[in-house]
Amino acid sequence: MVVSRCKASERPHGERERERERERERERERERERELRQVLENVMNSSPTIRQELRQPDHLSLMAKFKKPRFCRLLLIYICSVEKFTRIIYIQLKKSRSQVQNSEEMALQQWLIQSWKELQKCFCKRIFKTTKLNLPPSPPKLPIIGNLLQLRKLSHRSFRALSEKYGPIILLHLGHTPTLIVSSADIAKEVIKSYDMVFSNRPQTTAANTLLYGCTDTAFAPYGEYWRQVRKICVLELLSLKRVQLFEYVREEEVDSLIKKIREYEMIIATSNNIISRCIFGRKYEEENGKKSFGHLSRRIIVLFSTFCLGDFFPCLGWIDVLTGLIRNLKATFGELDVFFSQVIEEHKTRNCNDDQPYKKDFIDILLQLQRDGMLEFEFTEDNLKGILLDMFVAGTDTTSTTLEWLMAELIKNPNIMKTAQDEVRRVVGMKSKIDNDINQMNYLKCILKETLRVHPPAPLSVPRETSSSVKLGGYYIPPKAKVFVNTWAIQRDSPVWDKPEEFLPERFINNPVDFKGQDFEFIPFGGGRRGCPGLTFGVTTIEYVIANLLCWFDWRLPSPIVQGEDDLDMSEVNYALVVRKKFPLHLVPILYSP
Repeated sequence: MVVSRCKASERPHGERERERERERERERERERERELRQVLENVMNSSPTIRQELRQPDHLSLMAKFKKPRFCRLLLIYICSVEKFTRIIYIQLKKSRSQVQNSEEMALQQWLIQSWKELQKCFCKRIFKTTKLNLPPSPPKLPIIGNLLQLRKLSHRSFRALSEKYGPIILLHLGHTPTLIVSSADIAKEVIKSYDMVFSNRPQTTAANTLLYGCTDTAFAPYGEYWRQVRKICVLELLSLKRVQLFEYVREEEVDSLIKKIREYEMIIATSNNIISRCIFGRKYEEENGKKSFGHLSRRIIVLFSTFCLGDFFPCLGWIDVLTGLIRNLKATFGELDVFFSQVIEEHKTRNCNDDQPYKKDFIDILLQLQRDGMLEFEFTEDNLKGILLDMFVAGTDTTSTTLEWLMAELIKNPNIMKTAQDEVRRVVGMKSKIDNDINQMNYLKCILKETLRVHPPAPLSVPRETSSSVKLGGYYIPPKAKVFVNTWAIQRDSPVWDKPEEFLPERFINNPVDFKGQDFEFIPFGGGRRGCPGLTFGVTTIEYVIANLLCWFDWRLPSPIVQGEDDLDMSEVNYALVVRKKFPLHLVPILYSP
């Protein structure tokens, strides 16, 4: 009983001590909050830009939770210094020129705000201590620039070398952009199929936003209802099997023209570009009779897409792209592009009104008809139409001509394979004067095309994706807004999957059900899932028709003194935007075949 009374008498004393300790802790918290508020007020009084940003209601309460006022003070002073440094740059620009360009002034103002937002992210990470996430393995990185210096000109080869060291899924930090590299068929299946919706977005780049009418095309449009409607137009109206068959007359006319002129050593690559250009615009790709066509603009656009844009990797430094002239160049090219499209569209509208003679519709005719009918579920503006046209043309001509060149190069390098293909084509065609539906019987030719797409996928890294939310991939945590590249080139040369992956062996596809339509993830040259290439049928049909004619009516050799079939045929690669071409163009000598 005595012991019980002692414990009962001690209990209130212990509770009072704990209450006093809690009160002291609350007082310390209030003191920290007062100190932080004072620091913030001092910073805001010295920096108008930061004062405007920090007036948002949640900022003070967030920063008051940080329990290291000294670090907070140093960080905020650093932020203020950044703003003051920018102001100095701005003043120097004013002194060096009589008047600052509006675009440069706006860029600097945007940079001030972006600088604060980027530094705020770092600050918030220190405020809220989270548990360590199971991120994919990453190679060592440098401060600020991350892994940018580890990349070479041929990114797909650099990524493959890194994946051999760190695994099939690696996380790179390219500037401020977390970038995921996928180099195995199993992980690619998760990206393209299992979590397709999460990975269906596209990163918004400066070039794409400027040249593609605010990303209103198909390839770079953000995933959502607009993209679904535009893709539906492409798949059902522009690139369906029926539409591809209707354009057979264009393929025949262009290839016939090629065969007639080929003795004059004209470039055969232009033929595939002309086919696509006529299907889209109703006119040829190259200049004709002194009249400029779309070829000169297309080449400039592709070069600009491959230009390094600092703002894409360091958003707070985007103003430098203005000073270097990149933004000015993008806008000037876009202006020319817009004028060209407006002229071509107006020609089609006039023809529709005044020309009573029947004609075969090209893509512009089809899209204008959809616009007039008003049956779409969104407002189909002229800018939307232009964005789709640019997407169709640049993607179609670039990948088709690249594949055509690689295919002919591999045939020249492997004369026995070319001889087998020629024998098949000539046997199927027989005594006919032209090739029509005979291509369906040319199985070995189709195997050659598959092997070319395996060894030389036109876009080795595919078009980049972006995660719309966090997701687990291969057991690793992938954060939202991460850029994702599927290294198609590495997957299609993976030795556990492919026998002798570095050799050109069309025979591997004989009686092999593996196809490139996006269901076999070890072979995805056209991607797959929601973001798979909608122009697959159109491109493959064009390449098959051109190659069948070239092999049927001509024998081919390299110009002297190069000896056909020797290893000195240069197969080096060079990056050309998202596409990888032969570094040195292929030059061949045609010899008219006579049975």
